[in-house]
Amino acid sequence: MQVEFKENAEIKQYTTFKIGGNVKGLYLPANQQEFVSLLNELDNYIVLGNCSNVLFSSNGYSGNVILTSSMKNFEIRGTHVIASAGVKGPLLAQKACENSLSGFEFMIGFPGSIGGEIFMNAGCHGQNISDTLTRCCLYDKEKKEVVYKEKSEMEFSYRHSILHDGRYILLGAEFELSKKPKEEIQALMDRNLAFRKEIQPSLAIPNAGSVFKNPPNDSAGRLLDKAGAKNFDMPRVKVWDRHANFIINKGDATSEDVLELMVKMYTAVRDIYTIELKPEIIYIGDKTGKEEELCNILYKKMIK
Repeated sequence: MQVEFKENAEIKQYTTFKIGGNVKGLYLPANQQEFVSLLNELDNYIVLGNCSNVLFSSNGYSGNVILTSSMKNFEIRGTHVIASAGVKGPLLAQKACENSLSGFEFMIGFPGSIGGEIFMNAGCHGQNISDTLTRCCLYDKEKKEVVYKEKSEMEFSYRHSILHDGRYILLGAEFELSKKPKEEIQALMDRNLAFRKEIQPSLAIPNAGSVFKNPPNDSAGRLLDKAGAKNFDMPRVKVWDRHANFIINKGDATSEDVLELMVKMYTAVRDIYTIELKPEIIYIGDKTGKEEELCNILYKKMIK
């Protein structure tokens, strides 16, 4: 079995932020069999999907990266949907609509893959990925075997799942959607897309989605807006002028640029509201001394 492999690959071309140096090895399995084979063989690796909520270090990453973006298999049987980890949310939302199935409308404007969305229990507009999920197919890193977990075992909460603990890696998932008129589903997706276009930056503009998680009973965007973050504009990065919880790469930004702006945003809210926002963006890579300091402020507990 020959898995697509790229040595010393520049990771930024695969991320929505368009930031990141070279990684030791980049693997792109095409199906579950190739994916599991890799997981059995490799020791030092991280698994990512569409790289839409990550910030890679401009210094690169001295480990291996497995991207599931080539794992695009899915099938629809009645109201039952089975999808591999790498299937993109917008595609699945559109296919569900074509089959008069409701439950994925919120995903139409998300750049992420099913694996990433389940990892963080993604959601918006009153819908979450966990709402329709019934079962997950996982790789157990401790036992080195494929296992299945029901929705009740996935420990879903706000932007969290059992996948955060690091033992399990998502291979695929099963969903149960509900029948609705196609016109109603399309209308809701159109509204969701219109909202995104009005408020959030286009996917054509390099960004990594929401920067910070919403604190309990509040909105990170609202707090950042009130703290004046929309005016934060640095030479290579800036806060999006229509929504204060997005950072834009002006074209040649580094990971350090982004972290500096994140700390500025975090500090503004902390100083005014005594609320410490938690990053939604995941930082990955080999840090400079400056980045170590910035990550210590933002993440408290160090990341890979």
